[in-house]
Amino acid sequence: MKQVVQNYKSGELTLLDVPVPGCKPGGVLVRSAYSLISTGTELMKVSEAGMSMVGKARSRPDQVAKVMQSVTTQGVPATYRKVMGKLDSYTPLGYSLCGVVEQVGAGIDDVAVGDLVACAGNEHALHAELNWVPKNLYAPVPDGLAPRHAAFGTVGSIAMQGVRRGEPQLGDVALVIGLGLIGQLVAQLLTAAGVRVVGADPDPARCELATRLGAAACGDPASATVESAVAELTGGHGVDQVYLAAGGGSNQPVELAARLSRDRGRVVDIGKCSLDLPWNAYYEKELDVRFSRSYGPGRYDPEYELEGRDYPIGYVRWTERRNLACFLDLVARGSVDVEPLVSHVADFDDAVETYQRLKDGELKAVAVLFRYPGHKEEAPAPEVAVPAVKRRAGTAPAPARATGTPVRLAFVGAGNYATSMLLPHLAQREGVELSTVVTTTALSAANAQRKFGFAEATTDLDAVLDDKTIDAVFVVTRHSSHAELTRRALLAGKAVFVEKPLALTEEDLAGVLAAVEESGNDRLQVGFNRRFAPLLREAKQRFGARTGPASLRYLVNAGQLGHGSWYLQQSTEGSRFAGEGGHFIDTAGWLLGADPVSVYALATSGNEDLQVVLRYPDGSTATISYVTTGPAGFPKETLDMVADGRALRLDDFVRASVYGPKRWVSSRLPKARDKGQNAELAAFVKAVRTGGPMPVPLESLVATTAATLAVQSGLVGGAPVTLAGPR
Repeated sequence: MKQVVQNYKSGELTLLDVPVPGCKPGGVLVRSAYSLISTGTELMKVSEAGMSMVGKARSRPDQVAKVMQSVTTQGVPATYRKVMGKLDSYTPLGYSLCGVVEQVGAGIDDVAVGDLVACAGNEHALHAELNWVPKNLYAPVPDGLAPRHAAFGTVGSIAMQGVRRGEPQLGDVALVIGLGLIGQLVAQLLTAAGVRVVGADPDPARCELATRLGAAACGDPASATVESAVAELTGGHGVDQVYLAAGGGSNQPVELAARLSRDRGRVVDIGKCSLDLPWNAYYEKELDVRFSRSYGPGRYDPEYELEGRDYPIGYVRWTERRNLACFLDLVARGSVDVEPLVSHVADFDDAVETYQRLKDGELKAVAVLFRYPGHKEEAPAPEVAVPAVKRRAGTAPAPARATGTPVRLAFVGAGNYATSMLLPHLAQREGVELSTVVTTTALSAANAQRKFGFAEATTDLDAVLDDKTIDAVFVVTRHSSHAELTRRALLAGKAVFVEKPLALTEEDLAGVLAAVEESGNDRLQVGFNRRFAPLLREAKQRFGARTGPASLRYLVNAGQLGHGSWYLQQSTEGSRFAGEGGHFIDTAGWLLGADPVSVYALATSGNEDLQVVLRYPDGSTATISYVTTGPAGFPKETLDMVADGRALRLDDFVRASVYGPKRWVSSRLPKARDKGQNAELAAFVKAVRTGGPMPVPLESLVATTAATLAVQSGLVGGAPVTLAGPR
């Protein structure tokens, strides 16, 4: 079998062929599926190995002291031979993995061959194809938890033990210094425990990631952001705990901890940073400094780790193994989300190259996983079903409105988008009557009524759905409510215009389609407005029909969200791409004249920058680059399509051009970017008035929604996702 090893003397890293370990009593033989690189601990070891002998000595003064003691007792020659022999040997790397039990040793009755387990230990959970793992260093993986997520078990246990040492309570405020892998997990665990977290890290991408995953505020420790956030959240008293998850030789973390702690606060050291405690600062506040030792009680105890002797739960509640099982349970239940931490997944055969890229800084990562060959081959191809649109037999087309009768509209929600991009167009449109506006707060409904002339304002949705005189309902609420409100409006017999997204889950999408089938009402439009933009429509007409496959590229400079935006509430409102990505998938499908058949998605490290590649039946491809880290002054949307010796270009709905036998460039700059909302609303109102077909076929809306959902599935699985048609 193969195993990653390192020669500490020369710094050489290699993938070495070694014998398969035997399955001893008291443990199991595990075939690795995924193992996690600790980008802190392991890279520190790799970097130390590449130092000169003097550098190694400076980095490990504890070992130098041992060498000097050996010189005193054994003499220089013997000590030299001993040290060189130890240095010039291969040592293993790795301590956190997930794999499948291949063989069960004597005395083991809690797992069986074929079970999935998470494993811990820098002698037992190595970057190797097979490992023997003693009983107290593995835990069964809960049903439904992906192996790549279970591979975080050991590192999660380290973070969990640190949190336990801090003894947080509901309502506490904590400061996490260092937002690498351990710091990110500490922040999530604290948030799950009801603690408000302030993060400190000089890397803005890591700060953004921690904020997205639940931290109340994050910033550079050298700026005023962190101090002001602590002052605001604690009323100026200081945080209840500080968790030191940083590394390096700077003394800044312990100084910052003293400055921002409350009187008699706790400071927990989890990482490996300088601990030259400023005596006065720590004494005056009587700060409690605590160390967190690895995964929890049992660590470094051979009787516990190797002989399997457990500690009685009445005396030691949280041992290594119990911490491991607890962390896996939290991830399985969604209380901790490790997927956004995965920066890169590398094949195990590329292990040496991956370490080198990390060491050189070419690969900037929070967490990196090794994927092992056997698991990759056995994993089924990911698939997202595109549900069939079923209409009730005998469904009649919608009746046309009587001549001169206005189309009566109701709005559910009156937030920024509704009041800036939809209602101004509808309020001025002939043949439209704004009947009722429904909001969750009375004042917002009254404001919309006053500004746009609604006949009524209410907070009672049922009254609107029961009103037979209302022809169509606009759903313009937060994303998590779209599918349910759409379903209810369809069942009430209304035509529905719902802002994107139509649904955040496959189950929600199925619920909408079930309402279509049950009611016979398929009068639905999703707010995919780009295909209605006049400039883009003219460019498509100038480009003409194509005969061969096309390559399409769509760059979306989405920008960063402001602090407190509800878009950051991913646990309830979905990711940013889930909310907005349907726009761009729909536009690509409209330009290419087809729905996608597969989706491949990749994310950059530490933020929401995505690359989404869509494949179409005729071989065409569309690449959507969705970036949140671009400059504010750069255009938001640029699009290029190339096929049959021709090219179409759209520059942020300001200018368009087509290159071919003849070149066309839009003649003048428009007064404002017209992204198609007005034309889309006109088409929807016309369909409601005349009883004609909706502006976009329901099958296309469903396919776009399914493709948008497949992006998240692709990010989790790390492989292309097939969009399977109805079965």
